[in-house]
Amino acid sequence: MGTQTKPADGALTLVEMKEFAGFSKGTQRYIRRSLDIGLGRRDAIKRWSRDVGEAASIRAQARVYQRLDHVRHHIPDDSGIDAMEPMMSPLVTMTAFDLGQDRLPDFAAYRFLYERLIGASVRPWLPGAFCAAAALPHLHPERRRALLQSISEAAATAPGWSNREPAFYPEWVEKVDLSVAH
Repeated sequence: MGTQTKPADGALTLVEMKEFAGFSKGTQRYIRRSLDIGLGRRDAIKRWSRDVGEAASIRAQARVYQRLDHVRHHIPDDSGIDAMEPMMSPLVTMTAFDLGQDRLPDFAAYRFLYERLIGASVRPWLPGAFCAAAALPHLHPERRRALLQSISEAAATAPGWSNREPAFYPEWVEKVDLSVAH
């Protein structure tokens, strides 16, 4: 027997779709590309590279994303500082890479991507990883300022986080030739 979805599940999926639709086209493209790389959905170089520079960027991102399984398996069950080190260091490194690509303009886009790459259990750790990576010197000072100002007080000081897994995972959509479709 198939799984039943509640009406609320559909409404929450629509909220996620609307959030994604609010991102710029470049941010949407980077999120879909990153999900292809991080979730092993398809050959990202074949799908996303438009030139040798982009192919090199995808290969570099794939190397950085090799840390994803480690992060997924080391997310602490509580907020204990002793338990966070094995997870936080690679999470900040991946975040620094993605923010350095200049395609995730703010905390909202970053959170959207990383909830899908890692899962709902990473939510409490995302504000800290984002702020740490956004403050690193590899970013231009104006970019650091914009990124750090993009995280709301509510996101930075949340007393709790949802454990509901994301439902919407954006993918590549082929263009439809309208002349053939009619």
